[in-house]
Amino acid sequence: MRKTDKRRVGRLPTASGGIARLACARAVAAGLQLEALLKPAGLTMQQIKNPNFRISVSKQIKLLDLVAEAMEDEFLGFHLAREFDLREIGLLYYVQSSSKTFGDALRRLSRYSALQNEGVRIGVVRRGNVTVTLEYVGVTRINDRHQIEFFVTSLVRIGRELTGRRLVPSSIRLVHRRPQISTDLKALFGCDIAFNNSADAIVFPKSVESLPLVGADFYLNSLLSRYCEEAISARRVKSGTWRTRVENVLAPLLPYDDANVSEISQRLGVSERTLARRLASEGLTFARVVDDLRLDLAKRYLREPELSIAKIAWLLGYRQLSSFCHAFKRRTGKTPTQSRGASELGRGMSKAGQKLPIHGGNRPERNFGILR
Repeated sequence: MRKTDKRRVGRLPTASGGIARLACARAVAAGLQLEALLKPAGLTMQQIKNPNFRISVSKQIKLLDLVAEAMEDEFLGFHLAREFDLREIGLLYYVQSSSKTFGDALRRLSRYSALQNEGVRIGVVRRGNVTVTLEYVGVTRINDRHQIEFFVTSLVRIGRELTGRRLVPSSIRLVHRRPQISTDLKALFGCDIAFNNSADAIVFPKSVESLPLVGADFYLNSLLSRYCEEAISARRVKSGTWRTRVENVLAPLLPYDDANVSEISQRLGVSERTLARRLASEGLTFARVVDDLRLDLAKRYLREPELSIAKIAWLLGYRQLSSFCHAFKRRTGKTPTQSRGASELGRGMSKAGQKLPIHGGNRPERNFGILR
């Protein structure tokens, strides 16, 4: 028994893969060559077609990025979550829908969300308002936009379906950067979405907690809760490397003066010496983590044409544009402008080679076992 527990502790976060399979279905419907998208994400057709295969959360995030880029859909996560049948979430959906009140449903969601995705820990904070928090565990937050936007959209939809009312959040806050959001998505939520924040959260008025659910069923809920308890007890994942933990705290602070080792160690609850020791055990220094993070973000931002080079430099915490250009060329051998041009050319060639005739019926998503 001890041996089994030891194997469980230390697993990297996995997900049911429902979001990935929804994205694959959309790519197939658009006539894209699916295997060409799966391979760079480290996934196979067999894994996608098997509804019981759990997918690495990091690989799911990578795949969503690849599909979004191939389809030129900057809001892929929002669009996928807006259209799928919520019942396909499975056990996690039904244990919420059979709860007595919306507050009870949120408590079930918080406790059992790892059944669906181990890389995002959902919490509920009650201080005046009701705040649903989403914290990344063992996964680098900066690489994700589409998965988190899928979660937020799905949570709002679930609240409305379970209560039979058009619940409107007080606010939605997301860590990643976006210059703007489409008017139809603003209309969907009924509130502003603030990007480039220090944490991901959906804030509801306190009154939503006591709202009764249309499908409340005490006996069914008790039964499903027992099933969930048994399932969740078998899922234990590690909190991730210290590099990942530092990156997740550091990324939103880069444009400001708080992106220093003193502030980061304080936010992580350790001393500067302890943080240096933990990073050293992974062969890293704080300065190296900062440099690598800046490079990763620079490559991502350079793919966004609406961002000027000067704005990217500020987002990465450089006070001088020349400092950013020199640092980027030292690491890549190219200036930011040269890298942006090469990236745009590569995307055009990639899309030209991915188009295929569409095969199959009108609902190809059924071939991938969505959100079981």
